[in-house]
Amino acid sequence: MPVIPPLWRSSLQDSDSFDLPLTPLKILVSGGFGAGKTTLVGTVSEIEPLTTEETLTVASVSTDNVSGVEGKTTTTVALDFGRITFADQGLMLLLFGTPGQDRYWFMWPDLAEGAIGALVLADTRRLEDCFPVVDYFLRIGLPFAVAINQFDGADRYEATEVHAALALAPDTPVVLCDARDFVAAREALITLVRHAHSLATKARQIATTPL
Repeated sequence: MPVIPPLWRSSLQDSDSFDLPLTPLKILVSGGFGAGKTTLVGTVSEIEPLTTEETLTVASVSTDNVSGVEGKTTTTVALDFGRITFADQGLMLLLFGTPGQDRYWFMWPDLAEGAIGALVLADTRRLEDCFPVVDYFLRIGLPFAVAINQFDGADRYEATEVHAALALAPDTPVVLCDARDFVAAREALITLVRHAHSLATKARQIATTPL
């Protein structure tokens, strides 16, 4: 697992103004089908994001459940990629958006390789889609935080309610987020990296504590 430098201030500044070497940290942006992964990566990325979206066709009707997201017309078939720099702390987050449909999950182990954590986007219209995603990251031991994407017209729930509904561990962060809003999306990523840093610090302390 990469060593995470001291936590940053939440201000994002121009990387050209600083001489600090940048430490790249790999982050997964995950969640169910239509949860807003591509949108979040595109919102925060300082470079033109790489997307692998394809148009949903009639052929996918029998395999893609669009209940609750009937307006969705495209889907990620491989990954999304973007980058956001926190230059004042020497950090560069490399964002990898995972595909949401079950038939593309075979790519998840490769995408998770070397990641320090995952931001799981939750859609309250289809909260059940979060369960297999959460189970996957628990199974592989990857730290994660949950961001409740505030879709227009969706029922509103408090973070504590979603935390309970997903039966998460007490220290797993759950935050409200709008994937279309730069500040909100950035703060969700900050929450994840702080959580990953905290877990890594505890693990190091345990490993170095004499028996």
